[in-house]
Amino acid sequence: MAGTAGLALVALTVMAAGCGTKNEADNASANAAGNQTANDAQHASGGNKAGDVKKIIVGTGTQFPKVCFLDENGKLTGFDVELVKEIDKRLPGYEFEFQTMDFSNLLLSLETKKIDFVAHEMEQNPDRAAKYLFNKEAYAHWKTKIIVPKDSKNTFNSLDDLKGKKVLTTATSAEATLLEQYNKSHDNAIKIVYTNGAANDTVSQLTSGRVDATLGADFTLSLIDPQGKLQSEGEALEEADVQFVFRKDDEDGQKLADAVDGALKEIKSDGTLSKLSVQWLGADYTQD
Repeated sequence: MAGTAGLALVALTVMAAGCGTKNEADNASANAAGNQTANDAQHASGGNKAGDVKKIIVGTGTQFPKVCFLDENGKLTGFDVELVKEIDKRLPGYEFEFQTMDFSNLLLSLETKKIDFVAHEMEQNPDRAAKYLFNKEAYAHWKTKIIVPKDSKNTFNSLDDLKGKKVLTTATSAEATLLEQYNKSHDNAIKIVYTNGAANDTVSQLTSGRVDATLGADFTLSLIDPQGKLQSEGEALEEADVQFVFRKDDEDGQKLADAVDGALKEIKSDGTLSKLSVQWLGADYTQD
């Protein structure tokens, strides 16, 4: 009996060990499947863990007609604003929230981490590229030209023609950088006048004769001057892609920029970007 009991005990021990091994294997398999599902969800949500939603503060302005402005009901809207909303829809791992401010404060707010990226028709140039991270996918393309009143007696075809003239621009803008770089090598030949960036201020200063000219992208003329009081002159002074701006050398910033690029590729390929450009800017300015 003792021997029989011993054999039974051994058999039970082996069975228990076998069950334990199978249960452990099943658990390991289930965990692996769960981890794969979590990884898939993390990838789809912009790289965050499944269930986690990271709040992102997007800096923009309110003084750029059809791009980022307040409508008659006080609602923030425009091309850049609606594009960011569309990107937000496609990145479930992020939740975007707008913070509006003067254009001149946007990049400083990015540096001081008050916002996470800038959406305000930002052109990439060498100075900005040295300090900030731009996402790879451009969402518009600018051709900068000289803008003057329609009754202007002056003809401007290049920056050389602006020597001795008062030229209006917005501080920290790409156009301001273009003028400032010219002045560095031409003994401050152009008299730069800085504005707050409001469209009505630009038209008023030009038509009243307080300034002689300004610089602006080809598509902005009809946006800032719906009554047709201004005109562009000469060939394009420069061309540039328009992108979003993030903090440089910042792991989270790079991760966010990559996620935005992924969403932008989808928005381009399904025609949504072109539709938004036509809706808000009057034509498709999303190509070179």
